[in-house]
Amino acid sequence: MAGHSQFKNIMHKKGKQDAIRSKIFSKLAREITVAAKMGMPDPAMNPRLRLAVLAARAENMPKDNIERAIKKAAGGDTENYDEVRYEGYAPGGVAVIIEALTDNRNRTAGEVRSYFTKAGGALAETGAVSFMFDHVGLIQYDAKAASEDAMMEAAIEAGADDVASDEDGHEITTSLEGLAEVTKALEAKFGEPTSSKLVWKPQNNIAVDDEAGEKILKLINALEDNDDVQNVYANFEISDALMAKLGG
Repeated sequence: MAGHSQFKNIMHKKGKQDAIRSKIFSKLAREITVAAKMGMPDPAMNPRLRLAVLAARAENMPKDNIERAIKKAAGGDTENYDEVRYEGYAPGGVAVIIEALTDNRNRTAGEVRSYFTKAGGALAETGAVSFMFDHVGLIQYDAKAASEDAMMEAAIEAGADDVASDEDGHEITTSLEGLAEVTKALEAKFGEPTSSKLVWKPQNNIAVDDEAGEKILKLINALEDNDDVQNVYANFEISDALMAKLGG
């Protein structure tokens, strides 16, 4: 996970910022629309929509864009998206989970399968690798939001399962069911988090050599570049040397 998120930062710096920003906003709008269609079009009454709006704000998505996505869903003027999860193996035996929102399952499945094939991996059946991950809530705050002790005390009191703090910030882990409630409690004390979402957290990471690492990172980048793919998770670690090479 750490290597993956570092890689994303590198790609964001190297890529065309406007194109990346547009793609991010498009995916956030799709999640907002789906969340609004599944429940009330009011974030205060719809926990999933509230988390989607928080995610959009964290990426500095304009308020007009957020409201437009909600209104689009409320008016029924939108495509119907299916939530699909794909699982597979990347080079080095690394497990990968992909979450997608698609209006064409056959198209998305074919594209995802082709990415794995090109990378030397293989798409597997749903459930083939997810047992190696924990599906949990993850809330993130900047380090300046609170002291380590204050965050720990507030998070545990709110019902969180775990808190990890370092110079980069605070990560609060919750159960699936507890994410919205814990987020709301912490928000009341520390303001909006930088992120609050459901994630697939690897139980253990696999260290891979640089050759496999490059193939895995290319696969993840291809997956994340797909308009239908919302999130990608993998249980791997790459060397500092490869990270430095990519960031050079």
